[in-house]
Amino acid sequence: MKVLWLVSITIPAAAAACGLDAREIGGGWLTGALEAVRTAPDAPELTVCSVDARVQGLTTGSAGGVTFALLPDGSAEGFAALLNALHPDLVHIWGTEYAAARAMQQAAGALPVLVGIQGVMTDCARHLNDGVPQTCLHSCAIQRAIDRVVPGGLLDLSQDRFDTLAASERAVLQNARFVTGRTSFDRRAVAGLAPDALYYPCNETLRPEFYEPPIWRPRTFGQAPVLLLSQGNYPLKNLHTVLQALPALLERWPGLVLRVAGWPPLDKGPLLRPVIRWMFPYQTWCARLVRQLGLEGHVEYTGPLNAAAMRQAYLEADLFVLPSYSENSPNSLGEAMLLGLPCVASRAGGIPDMMRDGAEGRIYGEPGDAAALADTAAAVLSLPDQGAALGAAARTRALATHDATKNAADLIGIYRRILSKEGGI
Repeated sequence: MKVLWLVSITIPAAAAACGLDAREIGGGWLTGALEAVRTAPDAPELTVCSVDARVQGLTTGSAGGVTFALLPDGSAEGFAALLNALHPDLVHIWGTEYAAARAMQQAAGALPVLVGIQGVMTDCARHLNDGVPQTCLHSCAIQRAIDRVVPGGLLDLSQDRFDTLAASERAVLQNARFVTGRTSFDRRAVAGLAPDALYYPCNETLRPEFYEPPIWRPRTFGQAPVLLLSQGNYPLKNLHTVLQALPALLERWPGLVLRVAGWPPLDKGPLLRPVIRWMFPYQTWCARLVRQLGLEGHVEYTGPLNAAAMRQAYLEADLFVLPSYSENSPNSLGEAMLLGLPCVASRAGGIPDMMRDGAEGRIYGEPGDAAALADTAAAVLSLPDQGAALGAAARTRALATHDATKNAADLIGIYRRILSKEGGI
């Protein structure tokens, strides 16, 4: 069985095999999935393809029994030539929203194509700027001109980009015959966008660094618990509601700290500061909330974190917070659960499918309800065991959900079922 994967980024193994710089490349969860499938007893013959502007033409390499193929653009013609050269039995497109996914789908023609849902971009676009003041949502001609030279964080342009991605997702799913997903949330999305497609459930394998000990242990935090947020650079991830929830928590724990993984708001000195604030309205508004709510000294940014550093950030926190307006099966929640860190999350998308409220973590209602978020976080922090039992149950659940061996076997089984329907095996 020959299977071609199309992935949205060049993973480190592909870059290395094709002679490119493999540093500072993400996609660790794809690496974990690839390793599990590659080493499965009945592993297919795999080719992993991605679009990479650093190559001049089709560039291939191999490592660990896997062939890697890089194309300089995501044209249907380029994919058709690759398919003609490789003659795969099946194509697996990882993700729905990027333009290359639709081009590959077109190039494949009658070849069986399995489309894998990652996030649900249609829902992300719908909720991208929830909770943000209208004054942050509109840019002028001068801002847009500056953005073309030095990209900023203009929210209306971000909305346009997400709307384009959502349209691409709709086109891919409307033409899909076979879809794999992992939550009731994405299954409902597929039912609406691809009602005639066959849906195959398959859970996700996460980055390998998060499966092994040491795991999280409660510490004596006294008046200074640490909350961890994995992303805060755009409104969908909802840093603003966490900030609005902090004053109530600080009344109980005056030394509490919120750590936000990633870069802090950009600051290039007093001369450029007004322009930067103008070009990054969401970050500017969040910085204003910090000042208005008296949160100075209580919000820390970690800077970008690789897998090892992110793992350590989980271990050093007392509570993981996931307040997003839209998620399918967020990797950050799965990683925190694998490490046994107590978690509080919004009731968004597929989150309730990953973590049972009250048994494996705590889920609050509307993502933008700051009072509910504060109350739920306080309830966990106030537990006699500081959430250790919730974390232990979460780890047990996550080890089953993200079991690499089982997920690889399930995925290979899906390939065989599709090919059997198509008369390929």
